[in-house]
Amino acid sequence: MRIVIIGGGAAGLLASLLLARVGHEVAVLERDRLRPAPDVESAAAAAFRPAAPQVVQPHMVMARCRELLRQHLPDVYGDLLDAGVAEAPLREQMPASLPDRAAWPGDERLTSLLTRRSTVDWVLQRAAAAQPGVSLRAGVRVTGLLAGPGRPPRVTGVRTSRGSFPADLVVDAAGRRSPADRWLAGIGACPPATRRAECGLAYFSRHYRLRSAAGLPGLPGTRLVAGLNEFTVGKWGGDNGTVQLALAPLAADPRFRAVRNPDVFTAVLRAVPAFAAWLDVLDPVTGVYPMAGLHNTLRRLVVNGNPVVTGLHAIGDSVCTTNPTLARGLALALSGAVDLRDVIGRHAGDPAAQALALDALVTEHVAPYYEDQTAIDGARLASLRHAVFGAPAPSPTRPGSDRVSYAQLRAAAAFSPAAFRAFWTVQAMIGRPVAVYTDPAVVACTREALRRRGGGEPIPQPPREQLLAALAS
Repeated sequence: MRIVIIGGGAAGLLASLLLARVGHEVAVLERDRLRPAPDVESAAAAAFRPAAPQVVQPHMVMARCRELLRQHLPDVYGDLLDAGVAEAPLREQMPASLPDRAAWPGDERLTSLLTRRSTVDWVLQRAAAAQPGVSLRAGVRVTGLLAGPGRPPRVTGVRTSRGSFPADLVVDAAGRRSPADRWLAGIGACPPATRRAECGLAYFSRHYRLRSAAGLPGLPGTRLVAGLNEFTVGKWGGDNGTVQLALAPLAADPRFRAVRNPDVFTAVLRAVPAFAAWLDVLDPVTGVYPMAGLHNTLRRLVVNGNPVVTGLHAIGDSVCTTNPTLARGLALALSGAVDLRDVIGRHAGDPAAQALALDALVTEHVAPYYEDQTAIDGARLASLRHAVFGAPAPSPTRPGSDRVSYAQLRAAAAFSPAAFRAFWTVQAMIGRPVAVYTDPAVVACTREALRRRGGGEPIPQPPREQLLAALAS
């Protein structure tokens, strides 16, 4: 089958490898003129692209993505490790407050990977370039779809800045800014069903390198994310001795515009003791990268049980975008690519059946994480708006509920080994969030931990006067 993939990011490259390895002829069309980098550091230095600002923001490969890589692309997994990507077993994420730090059965499934996103993309680009059956074409901008008559329309290829590309199947992997809705309107297709929920945060991040392994305030691979009263702050370990630090305030909070300045960014981090200690052992290797305009979105190409089009499928951010703080994008992209390969194999001659089967898998594998993220963000935004702008206080969780919230589980995870593993089951995308939140054992251990600890011991944070002084620095 001749398949055109629109977009040469992680989703498109993962899909190209999986599809070519089962015998399909795949052309990947990427609008940017990407030049192959000779090594991971050169790739990192050239990683920023206005069309894909997320590439330079902090990343972490969650355990679900790691499992899928080891199962379906073991050579790529090996290449990632060879490129300096580090495995981070669950024990490295255990807080010092956890009373029992012994290993439990199943902990090995919760291992994640520490890396910069540019290193992942570099490995995938090299793998796709060497893969028989994959053709990478950079500097090609898709302008529309080719389609045959019928209801729904049948896509037969794409129009591009370099002419038409006929195809048996087209895959939209163009990302969160995909113009697929406009392309579908251009061939007379009904619009997709799109859900959208506010993320509401802006991101400012910077990359650093560890000076040495001595005198560190903690394990370099520990993911540390703190939701403070007026902003979120986080640390992520990366590949090859790198560390990524980020600030995430409300996008509507004008006070934080100044953190684009590296000195102000540093001053705000130094106002938070847990992060000031890390600054003492890190050297910056980039400027401050901003990113804003984010939403949680879920787009379906099947509406009321009917495909809006056949011959066109979508994966990755073209289907679902979520707040990047929880680093779910790569796992959703690889899960969607595996589902795409399997559905095409089962329904090779029936494009309508393909559309319906893929949509059913979006319901199973993607939608639960969109819904979870919108709930998490809604609660967090309400709390921030109350603290920053004096908006009404968020409604507390009803006592007697048969479930716990993400925030409650996260607080309890610092003190209960069972709650800690339940929390990382959600973080790692190994279990469905709602199944974890409603598990009676999880509810019981979370409530007990919160009762004993009064909701947990929040990370020390600066008073407003100190924060304002840092922002004015």
